[in-house]
Amino acid sequence: MRAPQQSLDQRLARFVRDRVEPALVADRAGVRVTAWPAPFEPVPFDRAVERTFGPMPEGTAWGSAWSTLWMRVDGRVPDAWAGAGGRVELRVDPGFAGDGVGFQVEALVYDDSGRVLKGIEPRNDRVRVPAAPGESFTVFVEAAANPDVLDGESFTPTELGRRQHAGDPLYRRGRIELVRTDEDAWELARDIETLWGLTRVLPEASSRRARVVAALHAAMDAVDPGDVRAGVAEARRILAPVLAVPAEGSAHRVYAVGHAHIDSAWLWPTRETVRKCARTFSNVLALMDEDPDLVFACSSAQQYLWVKEHYPDLYQRIRERVAEGRFLPVGGMWVESDTNLPGGEALARQFIEGTRFFLEEFGVESSVVWLPDSFGFTAALPQIALAAGAESFLTQKLSWNETNAFPHHSFLWEGIDGSRIFAHLPPVDTYNSQLSQDELAYLAGNFSQKGEATASLVPFGFGDGGGGPTREMMAAARRAASLEGSPTVRHADPAVFFADAQAELVSPPVWAGELYLESHRGVYASQARTKRANRRSEHLLHEAELWAATATVRTGAPYPTERLREAWRLVLLNQFHDILPGSSIGWVYDQAEEEYRQVAAWTQEIISSSLDALAAAGTGPAVPAMANAGPFPIAGVAPFSVGEVHAEADEVTCERADDGWVLQNGSLRACFDGHGLLTSLVDRRGGEEYVPPGQRGNLPQLFVDAPRRFDAWDLDAEYRHTARDLAEATSVAPLPAAPGEVGLEIERVFGDSRLRQVVRLHAGRSALQIDTEVDWHERQRMLKLAFPVDVHTASARSEIQFGHIDRPTHENTSWDQARFETVAHRWVHVADAAVGLGVVNDAVYGHDATRHARPGGGTYSRVRQTLLKAPLFPDPEADQGVHRFTTVLVPGDLAETIREGYRTNLPLRPVTSAPVAPLIRASEGSAVVETVKLADDGSGDVVVRLYESHGARATVRVAADFPCAGAVATDLLERPLGDADPTRPRAWDAGDVRLSLRPFELVTLRFRRADVARG
Repeated sequence: MRAPQQSLDQRLARFVRDRVEPALVADRAGVRVTAWPAPFEPVPFDRAVERTFGPMPEGTAWGSAWSTLWMRVDGRVPDAWAGAGGRVELRVDPGFAGDGVGFQVEALVYDDSGRVLKGIEPRNDRVRVPAAPGESFTVFVEAAANPDVLDGESFTPTELGRRQHAGDPLYRRGRIELVRTDEDAWELARDIETLWGLTRVLPEASSRRARVVAALHAAMDAVDPGDVRAGVAEARRILAPVLAVPAEGSAHRVYAVGHAHIDSAWLWPTRETVRKCARTFSNVLALMDEDPDLVFACSSAQQYLWVKEHYPDLYQRIRERVAEGRFLPVGGMWVESDTNLPGGEALARQFIEGTRFFLEEFGVESSVVWLPDSFGFTAALPQIALAAGAESFLTQKLSWNETNAFPHHSFLWEGIDGSRIFAHLPPVDTYNSQLSQDELAYLAGNFSQKGEATASLVPFGFGDGGGGPTREMMAAARRAASLEGSPTVRHADPAVFFADAQAELVSPPVWAGELYLESHRGVYASQARTKRANRRSEHLLHEAELWAATATVRTGAPYPTERLREAWRLVLLNQFHDILPGSSIGWVYDQAEEEYRQVAAWTQEIISSSLDALAAAGTGPAVPAMANAGPFPIAGVAPFSVGEVHAEADEVTCERADDGWVLQNGSLRACFDGHGLLTSLVDRRGGEEYVPPGQRGNLPQLFVDAPRRFDAWDLDAEYRHTARDLAEATSVAPLPAAPGEVGLEIERVFGDSRLRQVVRLHAGRSALQIDTEVDWHERQRMLKLAFPVDVHTASARSEIQFGHIDRPTHENTSWDQARFETVAHRWVHVADAAVGLGVVNDAVYGHDATRHARPGGGTYSRVRQTLLKAPLFPDPEADQGVHRFTTVLVPGDLAETIREGYRTNLPLRPVTSAPVAPLIRASEGSAVVETVKLADDGSGDVVVRLYESHGARATVRVAADFPCAGAVATDLLERPLGDADPTRPRAWDAGDVRLSLRPFELVTLRFRRADVARG
């Protein structure tokens, strides 16, 4: 540090500590505090105030983890304070442990009628009392003993993350008192804070800095230690001229947006998030009452709904501020979800449910996708967001890249289909800014497009655990509105920033493809049960909507709109970016399992009742049949229909060979050695061998997984140095004979765990199925399943939402090297110009696909599925226990892999029924019908969502098999698109639609039923 700056810092620090801070409180008065410790779960106000409150002196220990304490505070504002000036406030310290916000004790203050007044945090610990001088008052304080699970980012395993934990009190009641503030002293503190910050960022030799330093010294000289209050006004007068010097005309322009990124679950359960929302939102409303400049952006429809359900008066006040344009619903999503792991329809529903909620509740439609903290972004997102009505996209998370600095701050982001959305990465590199001069100087210097643009957005306010903007932040913004040496600051709606930024940046750079986060790669595998349940829930909801729609159209059965919406909202909530990725405490996953069980029960009941209704209404005899909910025919059963299976004539055998086994049908021959490893896989249709010379597939590999920091989040590159092949089997034996099926059963034991596999080959199916069951009891280990593939290729294709992405298998650049773990949905496909192999799964997301030197020349590819991690933080019991995975190897082209991906995840469902014709028939080709449902508006119209799956131009015919009065193309909210694209009709007179699709294009069609009465 520069010596003159160090001397200034030392003098200012002592001046503020010894003179200014003691002067902030002009008067104090005592209050009476009594308390009632609530049961474990939160108790609403009207029940809590009926309890008996007993004495609670300052220093009293209270609060085992996750418990609640209700305090009653009775006081009287002294008569002498009348006309004395300042703010009369209750200062509440329920037992703060340091000044960290959002990760320790928090409180909510109510008046005696139950009206929420304000949240209490360590950096925002005061609330105005509902009384005038000479009047008495009573308020109630609901204090939550939330434990500091993060513990300073020590990542130490802790038992505090589960509901059943109970322990010693975490906190001691601090001082609770009535205070009258000295506003002049408070303003002086803010003046000093801003100017002190300027001295740290201005060039040492600049005349501006010299004048600021001189003014600060003069201001300190003006305050006599013996009579501080007398000198406060003079000090402010001295500082006023240097604060009044306007900013340079070329100064960077900051659009400040109040914000409080509240994780919908993370190191706390969702029941605590409900209360965090109330605390934060009441803070914001109280600050808005004082400061007309504040605008506050808040995403996540789920959080608004929580407040509506639990705090209706607070919600009504939010509605009023929304109507004023100051409390801004942004994002248009149900939660700030992960975007890599949710399936295509689920990601679309995030926007559909969120946008519809904002429209119905507030009459507002957000144009900004607001995802500051999600862990990387799928290349399918631009198209999905635009189809939901969004126009721009914001994130901060790419600043976390560990290897490569993302090159742009304002840019066009191009998705897999060519759609482009204007995107912004705030150069302040945080979504918890306090608008300090250090932050403002950093963002101006960090901004990558200084020569082309001058504006950036800054989300400010305490977040993660909530809290939001404070008076101090607003004061900093006022002083930096136009200040020489600082970027200018204005409060703005994010939509205003994006409009101005796009107008200014005439030729923005383009980033094509996914926004890969070079960090947090372990979230593709952590908490595997949750990931499996998410995948299963998505497909159950697909089935439920399909069969319910079919039953309604075919039989008149009621369509379960509300139950389906309720199920979807549970699934969408659990796709929040700290739940589905696996980075929350154990309590969150215990609750998620219960919610997924509820979704399964609801959807299975809808499926069963719908298929029963269809069976009862059938015109032919009821026979054993299969319901095919997938978009491709299976064993003779047409897509979206019920019919009899037509088995192909095929012989399937399992024979002993040398020290291993050979499984064979008409399409495939698979050879396994004596330890159950795949030594050969031949496609008999063309004779291609897929296992490279000297390699073995179906190889489990165990790795040390001890990340440098974020256990459940991260997967560090060093893990690759620790591979241990689990090649030795304890037993390998053929399966008992079964019609149309042969296989092997393989068992392995390692560490404290056991792995059992069943390999199956079916008659008439050109796919090898491997079912893996792992009884997992490892710690800080990771399990992968490896498949070497004898194809020479520079890239691997991975399924993402509504398409796929090609990623390099080489490491030519640092960007390639950093992408050592990637996400895929139902499959990964590697191929050369002639042959390929798909590796399909039913529950896996994490993969790595690499290339290696091949004996005899060339290279081969290796695809590995990441089955399990065993992190110690934040859930030390993460993934312990039994897990099941299905892997299917599919020789052939991309189309075969896509079909098998759907077949594996949407298997045939046995029923007893007459045939049921599909509602919708689509011509064969690369267009895939993803969803068939009824319209959300209750009209009875049939909605069909489809996409092009190969990355090629395609034509498709989609025909309705019911009386149809016409069809129209819509956005995701099922609103007609109009004539924006002159090359394609947007409406058709009958239920026979013919489309030309661009690569990966997503289309929603709405078929108007002719047999439904219209109101």
